[in-house]
Order: sequence, then C-alpha cells, then structure tokens
Amino acid sequence: MKLQLSRPLIVFDLETTGVNLATDRIVEISYYKLFPDGHHEAQTLRIKPMMKTLEGKEVQMPIPQEASAIHGIYDADVADCPTFKQVAPALKQTFADADLAGYNSTRFDIPLLAEEFLRAGVSIDMQHRHFVDAFTIFQQHEPRTLSAAYKFYCHKNLEDAHSANADTMATVEVLAEQLERYEDLPHTVEALSDKLQNGVRFADLAGRIAYDKDGKEFFTFGKYKGQSVAQVFRRDGGYYNWLLSIDLPQYTKQVFTRIFLDRNK
Repeated sequence: MKLQLSRPLIVFDLETTGVNLATDRIVEISYYKLFPDGHHEAQTLRIKPMMKTLEGKEVQMPIPQEASAIHGIYDADVADCPTFKQVAPALKQTFADADLAGYNSTRFDIPLLAEEFLRAGVSIDMQHRHFVDAFTIFQQHEPRTLSAAYKFYCHKNLEDAHSANADTMATVEVLAEQLERYEDLPHTVEALSDKLQNGVRFADLAGRIAYDKDGKEFFTFGKYKGQSVAQVFRRDGGYYNWLLSIDLPQYTKQVFTRIFLDRNK
C-alpha cells in the first residue's frame, strides 16, 4: 500500500444487527492491521450480541431477519460465540495504538465500535487518532457501493459481499488502488484524514457536535444548529436534559455531559 504510516493502521468492517448506533450490536468484526514496517496481522471474530431485559438481565439479542439476509449471520451462528464484553480487553489492546480505516466507517463502524466499548465498560480513546474512509474517497471521485468500487478499481467481482472479512479485504485493495490513482490524495494518514473531513473536526463520532475555527464545540443538528453548545447549555440547561433522554449514541451524550459540566469555565 502506498500510504505512509507513522503508526499502525487498522482497516476494519462490522456486521451488525442493524444500523441504529444507539441500539444495535456487532455480530462480526474483521480487521487488517498494517504496521509501519510493512508487516500485518488480521483476524475475524463472531460476536454474540447482548441486550438487557426490562428486569436488567443480559440475554442474547435476536438478529433481525432482514439483517441476516444481508450478511448471512443468524442467531444460531453466534449462540456459542463470546460477547463483546468478553473480547473488549483484547480488542482494546489491538486498536489502542492505531489509526482507523474502513468503508463508510466514519459515520457507522467507528461510532458503533465506540458504543460497544462503552457498553462493555472499557475505556478507549477515539479522539487522538486519524480516520480514513475509503467510501468518502469514492464518493468524492466515483460515487458507488463497495462492490462497484471493487469492480471499478480492482477489476474484480466482490465475492461473498457483506461478509466482514470479504468487505475488509476488498477495502484494503480499494484503498491501495485509490492512492495509486488519485494524485491529489496525500500519502500520510494524518493529511488524508484531514482532507476527507474537508477541514471539519467533530467532537463526537456521530457528527452531532463539531469544532469551530477557535476549537469551540457547536451543534450540527436540531433547533440550535450552528450555535455554541456551551452557550446554549448556559442559557437552556433543560436542553441538555432533553438530549440525554433521546435516542443518541452514548459517546455523543458523554461529550455533551463534559461540555455541560465545563459550560461556565
């Protein structure tokens, strides 16, 4: 791969019970970790998704049929697999020192992975790393699906699409071809991450809170869109309580809580 690495880069893909960041769970994770010296390691893990009943008991979450129809993973396939909480400590060690890449990962895979770590009670820093999304590159140059991207860049059909391993390895090949094809793409993870985000930095992983030119957080949604989060919380503390009550990712709520506690500084 033509990309220059100052630290490891993990390309990964998730298969899930659905697409809701706050309520859905991972059923499979596959990653390809590339090190600056050129060597790599890869692994695919099936995960038993868990949920809490009204009584607070942890039970296996059913995988909706529409999700299974896409990725081919059914309840019985993960019944004897470890839960995310069980694999979280090892995954933290693997992911802790790396920048992250994937296909549509900035808006889905990375935020959902962060949610799973939070639910497992495992702290992992997502702020001080760079994100590279091959889907964003493709959108900016040749808007298509991953299967079409694989055909376009690699001249091959993507077999077993929506398998986490197949999608991960296809993304590795697509990203390598994109770096070869587009001369305007930087060849460091840091510069490429900045370019793909169009100079916009987000305080959370779901894109609900962004930083302005002075490094202050502002809302990207809702009735206070474009306004300073801290200033809104100073004059309308009830809005903070409302934000905690709605269906937002836990990571986003954590950022709102930090700002709320610091609002008068």
